[in-house]
Amino acid sequence: MSKCILELKDIQQSFSQGQETLHILKGANLKVYEGEVVALVGHSGTGKSTLLHIAGLLESPAGGDIIVLGEKAPLKADAKRTALRRQTIGFVYQFHHLLPEFTALENIMLPQMIAGKSPQEAEEKALKLLDTLNLGSRKTHVPSKLSGGEQQRVAFLRALANNPQVLLADEPTGNLDEETADHVFKELMDVVRASKMAALIATHNMDLARRMDRIVTLRGGKVETLKL
Repeated sequence: MSKCILELKDIQQSFSQGQETLHILKGANLKVYEGEVVALVGHSGTGKSTLLHIAGLLESPAGGDIIVLGEKAPLKADAKRTALRRQTIGFVYQFHHLLPEFTALENIMLPQMIAGKSPQEAEEKALKLLDTLNLGSRKTHVPSKLSGGEQQRVAFLRALANNPQVLLADEPTGNLDEETADHVFKELMDVVRASKMAALIATHNMDLARRMDRIVTLRGGKVETLKL
């Protein structure tokens, strides 16, 4: 059996809205295995982004455990939690969030340098990554000079810069036209499968979801396997 890379156990999350408490996640459980790509689908407001942020150690749950590579993550922000996120998790957003004043190359170098690599090491790795998606000729372009598809490819490569073992993506093709989304998704899948990462991808696009290994949805604050 494949190794479990990411496990969410009994995840709870609530938000206050005035005097009312909204219970978004009510004991959500999920396992994602090495080399597996899982689609997370569901209506807006069901908590998909919240679940991804918790899985990515960007948000602390009200209860439950996040287990990455067999290690229970601290529930509150601290240096150990930050290091675990930086070393093992890559995150791709719908809106690329590239730093506008930096080139494509520099955007991919920065997370590596934050993690402790020298500028030379970071540049070498960034150039190799750009070449994997045929973006080498665009390395000196700032985001405003890249197409939407190119920007999202660079954001994807940035997420891969530190060799994560978990990839989380929140509507990574939702801001692209259908043809570009299809190309970017295919490239994403190829790289994820080749590297044997565990990937959890939130999407509203059921055509893309069906091309993943498994589809889960959030219903009543819990994760359910969706049978088509």
